[in-house]
Amino acid sequence: MIDQKNKTYDYPRLRQYIGQSVADTLNVDVSEVTIEEADKTKISADLAVPCFRFARQLKTSPQEIASSLVEKLSIPEAAGIEAVSGYLNIKLKASYLAKTLLQDSQLHKTYGFISKAEPETVIVDFIGLNLAKPFSVGHLRPTVQGWALVNLYRALGYNVVGDNHLGDWGTPFGMWAAAFTLWGDEAKLAEDGVYELGRLYVLFRKESKDKPELLDEAKVWLKKLEAKDPEAIVLQERFSAISIAHMHEVLRRLDITPDENIGESFYIPKVEAYLDDLIARELAIEQDDGTIIVKLEEYGIDTPILLRKSDGSYLYASTDILTIDYRTERWKPEKIIYSVGQEQQFHFKQVFALANKLGYKVELEHAWFGLIEEIDEDGNRRKMSSRSGISYLEQLLDLAESKARAMLPDDSGVSDNDIRLIANAAIKFSDFSQSRKLNILFDWDTMFSLTGYSGPYLQYAAVRARAILQKAEQVSDSKNVAMEGYDWEAERELLWLAYRYPRELESAAVQNEPFVIAAYCFELAKALNRYYENHQVLSAEHGVRERRLWAVGLIENILTSALGILGIYVPARM
Repeated sequence: MIDQKNKTYDYPRLRQYIGQSVADTLNVDVSEVTIEEADKTKISADLAVPCFRFARQLKTSPQEIASSLVEKLSIPEAAGIEAVSGYLNIKLKASYLAKTLLQDSQLHKTYGFISKAEPETVIVDFIGLNLAKPFSVGHLRPTVQGWALVNLYRALGYNVVGDNHLGDWGTPFGMWAAAFTLWGDEAKLAEDGVYELGRLYVLFRKESKDKPELLDEAKVWLKKLEAKDPEAIVLQERFSAISIAHMHEVLRRLDITPDENIGESFYIPKVEAYLDDLIARELAIEQDDGTIIVKLEEYGIDTPILLRKSDGSYLYASTDILTIDYRTERWKPEKIIYSVGQEQQFHFKQVFALANKLGYKVELEHAWFGLIEEIDEDGNRRKMSSRSGISYLEQLLDLAESKARAMLPDDSGVSDNDIRLIANAAIKFSDFSQSRKLNILFDWDTMFSLTGYSGPYLQYAAVRARAILQKAEQVSDSKNVAMEGYDWEAERELLWLAYRYPRELESAAVQNEPFVIAAYCFELAKALNRYYENHQVLSAEHGVRERRLWAVGLIENILTSALGILGIYVPARM
């Protein structure tokens, strides 16, 4: 039987138990047994064991194998077992689900989360803001997707370092400095801060198209910085401080807090010695024109990775490999995950191959994502751009908050902070509404729908559940609810969803896919609404009422914690 004393969740234990029982009955290796979650739109079962792969080995049909399992298996947790079209379908007892959920929720501080005595370390590289201009809409996806991964791995018991890898070096600084010395205005800088710096940066890029000599001026400033020229250092530190203050304000509004904000400038002083060492070890090649490359043919990559240009300047690859070196030395992570867009796939393919060639023993993953799109004036999808009037993330947040306020009655009494949480939910859930690898469509009407697939819809489900519990003065995680004497069939859908939660988190981590959690949250919210429609809670008879309040409280806790992983927080009122 299942070891109920072990402080792990029941679902994986049950799957292991069923798998081993099937393997023993058929005399096959347990690794050959697959257990799937049944498609509830087609069959009334929770789990399904396909028997097709055993047909040749056992010299009988899948349906006959499934039928023999029905006769021979003993699964006390099952309410019913049947053989259908080569599958062994298992329906669990609703009372069993309730009992094990009560036990599991009492064993863990937050149901679904995992605690580890010796947690492994995972680093999430996210945000990646370039300090030459304000926080743009283009940095929304690496920020919210990366933050969800930080929260997800923490929920699964890992020691997580969320590192905001800042772009605070290179040509952009030279453009900043040159533009400010040419056209800068102290009064405008004092008034507009980072937006004035952004204006100067855009102006410089525009002017340099007709006056290429301006690019030479930018290179001069970059060389001054590399040589630690006092004037260049003052400008760099001043501009960076303005940009970083702006960045933290935007992140505060999004409820996102990176653990580290280590920029490229931290690694630049180490690059020369590092590359010299690679050359001495014959891992890198210094070519006649001064460039430094590493060949990666053994990894199926024909294009060598370029680590230094002919003019002596370094590239992202140079600082990225130094970043891996620093992270492995300081934190000794098991895994480093990069929340960076799809356009950098080849870059990271090269960098990961280089890291492997240099002997770094760490798992490297690029959790890339698609573009943010919008509908243009012709009704076609296009990449979201400043042509729509929104280019900076603060503009987007301001507009979202105004829309959140407009959707509520004037006398709603919803606080400014709750307005912010609703606006954030609309924006963030839109990002998680489908697989990160797909382009997402930015649509205001869909984002704020209270009846559809949206963040506010999920928040409202949690707020409604809380209101019911508060009205009943019921503590949602009651440890005294009676399990016996009630069949729990009315709550079956809710209980099955709750039972699956720990597995949903694991599945999301395996794929580095917050969308898995978003889709699960939507299932929870829909199931809660169906439950309210079909069953009385507050007005139910004594005994039934307490059990139903416990079930609603369990789902509310799960929904709130799952949304929290996505960086979506439930307001006090809506």
